Amino acid sequence: MIMTDVNLTELRAQIDAVDDQILTLLNARGRLAQSVGHSKGATPVYRPEREAQVLRRLTEQNAGPLTAGSVSILFREIMSACRSLEQPLSVAYLGPQGTFSEQAAIKQFGQSATRLPVATLDEVFRAVERGEAHYGVVPIENSTEGVITRTLDLLLDADLVICGEVFVRVRQNLMRRVSDLEIDLETIRVVYSHAQSLAQCQGWLRQNLPAAEQVSVASNSEAARLAAERDDAAAIGGELAADYHGLQLIARDIEDATRNTTRFVVLAHEAVPPSGRDRTSLAVSISNRPGALVELLAPFATHGINLISWNTRPARNELWEYVFCVDAEGHANDPALKAALIDLEKTVAFLKVLGSYPVAVQ
Repeated sequence: MIMTDVNLTELRAQIDAVDDQILTLLNARGRLAQSVGHSKGATPVYRPEREAQVLRRLTEQNAGPLTAGSVSILFREIMSACRSLEQPLSVAYLGPQGTFSEQAAIKQFGQSATRLPVATLDEVFRAVERGEAHYGVVPIENSTEGVITRTLDLLLDADLVICGEVFVRVRQNLMRRVSDLEIDLETIRVVYSHAQSLAQCQGWLRQNLPAAEQVSVASNSEAARLAAERDDAAAIGGELAADYHGLQLIARDIEDATRNTTRFVVLAHEAVPPSGRDRTSLAVSISNRPGALVELLAPFATHGINLISWNTRPARNELWEYVFCVDAEGHANDPALKAALIDLEKTVAFLKVLGSYPVAVQ
């Protein structure tokens, strides 16, 4: 079909009319959010279980042509903007600006939340505990490199709970301060990046930059900053880091594992109610005696609870004693998991619910 100027003008007029309707409806939603905020009083404006329910409903009802991912992104931003009408939120994350942690914070809370970059994972926890930020976002595991042990250790001691999770597809890119037309890799003498990012791109680096020195730095954003200072340097990281430091992407998606993903968790003071599709993180310690591990697993089997992941950390107070960090399907208030935890508490030396939270809407 040949598109005429008349056809195009008519279609654009229809788009304008739809845009006008969308704007009217968005403001109507904003006014309703304000009314909800007034009725809540002092209760938190961020309700991860409610937002998860909304996103699931909309993505499941979506008939296209927009993808479920696009619908999820659009409505997260709508909810972020409406939430800011009730109360501006602050979110601490592992900085500096341009890290994958910031990308996770944006994905979970939208652009309307105030983002607070801090230097270490410990400082993310402290910022939330001290009330300097309402929430925190920290990485907990990577599909290629495994669990983030420091996050687990901090969760064991913190007076905080996990209230949400978010997955970020880790797309590693080679960036430098030249234009797209000047992409000669032979002029690159040094490559800066975080140690994990360098490890995730070893195959590509061996094949394409075998002679370049690889320098590990504190973050991919710091790598981008350093690369911006030298003509013979490049950095590996996400697009956000390139944007912040004015670098050009000269090679995209250079990670060896094409589905490399990092899982982040959201830290809060308040536990959240069930959403209908939840995960619970636990820390458990058992006595060092025969059969203790079987007794630990028995309540989950008895009550039909599926265990998703299992990690081991050394106990701080006893030599050669260990704490098991376990993720289970369901919410701690669900009848089956609640019964399993009651039975478990009778047999273990230590039990801490690190948080029950909605399964991430991908």
